[in-house]
Amino acid sequence: MAASLAGSQWFRIWAFPAASAPLLRCKPCLLVRRRSLSVSASAVTGPADGEVRVRFAPSPTGNLHVGGARTALFNYLFARSKGGKFILRIEDTDLERSTRKSEEAMLNDLSWLGLDWDEGPGAGGEYGPYRQSERNSLYKQYAEKLLNSGHVYRCFCSSEELEQMKETAKQMQLPPVYTGKWATASDEEVQKELEKGTPYTYRFRVPKEGRLKIEDIIRGEVSWGLDTLGDFVILRSNGQPVYNFCVTVDDATMHISHVIRAEEHLPNTLRQALIYNALGFPMPSFAHVSLILAPDRSKLSKRHGATSVGQFREMGYLPQAMVNYLALLGWGDGTENEFFTIDQLVEKFSIDRVNKSGAVFDSAKLRWMNGQHLRALPSEELVKIIGERWKTAGILLESEGMFVKEATELLKDGIDLVTDADKVMSNLLSYPLNSTLTSAEGKPVLEDKLPEVASSLIAAYDSGELRKALEEGHAGWQKWVKSFGKLLKRKGKSLFMPLRVLLTGKLHGPDMGGSILLIYKAGINGDIVNPQIGFVTLDERFRTLKELDWEALKALQEAQPEPAATAFH
Repeated sequence: MAASLAGSQWFRIWAFPAASAPLLRCKPCLLVRRRSLSVSASAVTGPADGEVRVRFAPSPTGNLHVGGARTALFNYLFARSKGGKFILRIEDTDLERSTRKSEEAMLNDLSWLGLDWDEGPGAGGEYGPYRQSERNSLYKQYAEKLLNSGHVYRCFCSSEELEQMKETAKQMQLPPVYTGKWATASDEEVQKELEKGTPYTYRFRVPKEGRLKIEDIIRGEVSWGLDTLGDFVILRSNGQPVYNFCVTVDDATMHISHVIRAEEHLPNTLRQALIYNALGFPMPSFAHVSLILAPDRSKLSKRHGATSVGQFREMGYLPQAMVNYLALLGWGDGTENEFFTIDQLVEKFSIDRVNKSGAVFDSAKLRWMNGQHLRALPSEELVKIIGERWKTAGILLESEGMFVKEATELLKDGIDLVTDADKVMSNLLSYPLNSTLTSAEGKPVLEDKLPEVASSLIAAYDSGELRKALEEGHAGWQKWVKSFGKLLKRKGKSLFMPLRVLLTGKLHGPDMGGSILLIYKAGINGDIVNPQIGFVTLDERFRTLKELDWEALKALQEAQPEPAATAFH
């Protein structure tokens, strides 16, 4: 007859005693059978009643990885979409590697992403403390409860004995599981070791036969054979609780309804389910999210470049772009739309639409998406961000004003990351005329009677005609270009390419009129551009043009070897 061991609105677990299981000697008057379990669990995407409560539980042993950030995001979106609570718990039981500096960096990164937590460090809550290092008394309380119920026993095996067990199992080609030496020890044998002061661990009794099955929200049915596990440690000999035990006690006592985490934690579910069952806790629904992969489909790691949220933040990424991109790694709303605000993600998010296959992290797409989000910002906000960047980088002496506004509007299409602003502004202010004219790409422009265009352009500048046009702004520039083209009998590319080269020193770039107007304004207002960054004013550009040795340039071009012809087969 089936004995119902535990139950909830999410899971039902049944245990069937084996017909001939041996009796075990544990506490006085307590008889425990080594059971063979047939365990099954069925999950739905939310509790029939009660509040949805999810948690993100990072270990503060390094930076917040983008994979961890995506797990936090999925938890956040699920909680908000269900009107539930998002809890932050710090799993700092690894005392040697955990640091407060790492914890603070993680909290800052989560806050930067906009993933505000309802309970946790800095927010409080009725189920605290929210750092595992501050919950030891709770773990010991539940460990004693398991010891008293017979689900756990003291194991006095030395490290050498355990190593020998592993070696023997390896030679016999068996799983390296604990042989259960102390599982059947008498009270007298245990007492003798206690009196000797022999160090001991707390081991959990695992049924030797049967399977455990869960219905994962993302992966469907997942099952494990119990014979592959062996009795596992929940409390080390130094009194420190083991990860799986801490997690189970924390999730249960914090009333977590759904555990949404990375698929690398899937094997932990077996141990945790057994602990839930032994303590009589209702189990949460489980959802294991696939890993984030590198382009070569290996696990994303430092060797593939930036992988932490902090690194992307320093590189000039926007939090809204990071959130948008991370959400699309393994999830979609079923449409072609790729752009979402965090509020739209909350509205659209469904855990049922999270894919079980790995998602490839595409840095180029993230950069492109960041550019789209950057340019979608309200004009004032974009100008403020870019202007502050230019001043901080030491390119401009001011971060606001008409020059900054016009420069942002002109250059924004070349800015995908905030840090790109440095390059495009420096490029605008530079004048690499010589290198352009001696390049292979510059040769056709030079050969198209460029010295004649330069002579007419110098005359227009010296007469004050070009200056006057620039003082009138865009309308004045356009009017002047039109008349200059008629004078030279040039139009289209044959007019604009030589003008661009002579005035900007470059073959390509943003709108030429806008560029020349900004260069002119920066030159007449000496308090805009930092004089130490190598800005070449319009006056200085024309001085260079007047001193140019055109014959020497032509000779340099002619001396260059012709580019190799492309062979077609």
